[in-house]
Amino acid sequence: MTLITLGPEGTFSHDLAQKMDDDIILMPSIGRVFLEVAKTGISGLVPLENSEAGGVTATMDGLMQHELYITKEAYLPVHHSFAADTPKDQISVIFAHPQSHEQCSKYIDSLGLPVIHTESNAASGQAQKERANSAAIISESLAKRYEIPIIDRNIENNLDNITRFIVISSIKGTDAYPQKCSIIADPGENRAGLLYDLLSPFKDSKVNLTRIESRPSKRCMGNYVFFIDIQCEGAWMEAIEKISRITRIKHLGCYQVLGEFPCR
Repeated sequence: MTLITLGPEGTFSHDLAQKMDDDIILMPSIGRVFLEVAKTGISGLVPLENSEAGGVTATMDGLMQHELYITKEAYLPVHHSFAADTPKDQISVIFAHPQSHEQCSKYIDSLGLPVIHTESNAASGQAQKERANSAAIISESLAKRYEIPIIDRNIENNLDNITRFIVISSIKGTDAYPQKCSIIADPGENRAGLLYDLLSPFKDSKVNLTRIESRPSKRCMGNYVFFIDIQCEGAWMEAIEKISRITRIKHLGCYQVLGEFPCR
């Protein structure tokens, strides 16, 4: 099985993809991963949310825009390093992916240096090699790959920093007993009691929601869609059916969870 994911080599996406498959196709952005999965029918691996920085915007937008499904999810502990080939007191700029920046915000803020955002952690490493007196927020494996000395390790705000990844496909998963199901609820309106009406069927059915997150619908200001992850227990299918009577639902798939990392 081939897997499309975010490149170049050395990104956290690539690290996890290597644990799941031997044949990997690398794309320069998450948006390109979605386009290639939709075009070729080959499955893709993308980050969905981080325990520190929250939802990955590009992935949520891709799930809204494309007719693709989640077929699996997996978790990866994420640790960042501050790497540079120049002394720390001579560094004038830092390269970092926006998610890495947010996950390491306390450390970066303490340095008081400007940050330039990149498309990936690997791109941060490449940029550091090309610009004098710069540093990069990258993984230890990337620092070794690009031969950039590590100045400080484990600089993330939380040492239990974890990213949740999903496998996306043009074909729905076929698990007979899925652990999770994901949907996008699109009410198309903003009114009093809207969230109560969306969530009460799950409470009444004693179904646990593992995540709910809003995103702009991109139609007008103040109009939102809701990403909802549902634990497949009890009358979860009936609960989804109930809310489908009051809002548009996009089914993102039901799937297995490959390992979990609960809060300590």
